[in-house]
Amino acid sequence: MKEEPQLLIGGVDFGEGPRWHDGRLWYSDFFQRAVYSVTVDGERRVEHDGFDDRPSGLGWMPDGRLVVVSMTKRQLLIEDGDGFAVHADLADIASWYCNDMVIDADGNAYVGNFGFDLESGATPTGADLALVRPDGSIEVAAPGLLFPNGSVITPDGSTLIVGESFGGGYEAFTIGDDATLSDKRRWADTPNMAPDGCSLDADGGIWLADAIGSQVARVTEGGTITDQVAMPMATFACALGGDDGTTLFVLCAPGSQPDTVQGKGAGAIYTISVAHPHAGRP
Repeated sequence: MKEEPQLLIGGVDFGEGPRWHDGRLWYSDFFQRAVYSVTVDGERRVEHDGFDDRPSGLGWMPDGRLVVVSMTKRQLLIEDGDGFAVHADLADIASWYCNDMVIDADGNAYVGNFGFDLESGATPTGADLALVRPDGSIEVAAPGLLFPNGSVITPDGSTLIVGESFGGGYEAFTIGDDATLSDKRRWADTPNMAPDGCSLDADGGIWLADAIGSQVARVTEGGTITDQVAMPMATFACALGGDDGTTLFVLCAPGSQPDTVQGKGAGAIYTISVAHPHAGRP
C-alpha cells in the first residue's frame, strides 16, 4: 500500500459525506452550502449549491435522485426536478444536528445525529439512529448510540455497521426484511479514536477517519487495527473509490468548530492508494 497521502484539492471549508458516484467523488461542504464532485485528476465542479442549511450526508435513491442531510434543520432533502424538497423531518427523533447517512438498495436511509450540542461543549448524551423509509416515514432504528456517525452496509445487505464517535468503536446490527435493525453487537473497539466518516472494503475492513487523531485507520471485525496513516490535518471523512475502488479519499480540515473553518477554504481532500477495493454501501 502506498501510504503517503497525495493532495487532490484544497479550498474546502469542511467536507463531509464523500461518495464515489458515476466516476467522480461527490462530497458536501458545510459552510460553502454546496455539493461538489471531483475527479481523480482534481477537476472539481459544483453539483448543487444555494442550500439554506449545512448539507451533510449524501446518498441516492434507487431511481437516481440525490438525498442530502440538512444538518441543523434535521431534515432529509431529495431532488424533485426543480431543486430539492423535504423528504423527511427528523426533529422528533434527532435530539441535535443530523450528520452522516447510508441508504440501502431499496431506498431506506439510516441517519445519525449528534445527540447533544457539541459545538457549545455540552455533556455527551446518547442519540437515536433514525430509519427513513422511501415514502419519507420515520422511526427509531436503534436507540441510545454515542454520536452515531459514519455507517456502512455489507455487500449482501444483511448488516449495518455504525461508528460511534463518542463510543470509541463500531456496533453491528442485522437488517431485517422490513429494514428494521436487531441483534446489536460490538463489531470493533477503536481505543483512543473517534470514528467519523468511513468506508468498507472487499476484505471486510473499515477505513475510518479519526476525528481526534489527524489520521485514517483500517479496522477489522474484532478490533484489529491493520493500518494507520497520518494526515497533514484533522480528518473527518473518507471514502473508497476510483476506477478500481482502491483510492481512499480523505477529507481534512483544520478543525470542526465553525469559527475555525467557515469561509477560510483551509481544508483539503487527499488520496491514498490502498490494497483492498471498495465494497458494500455507501
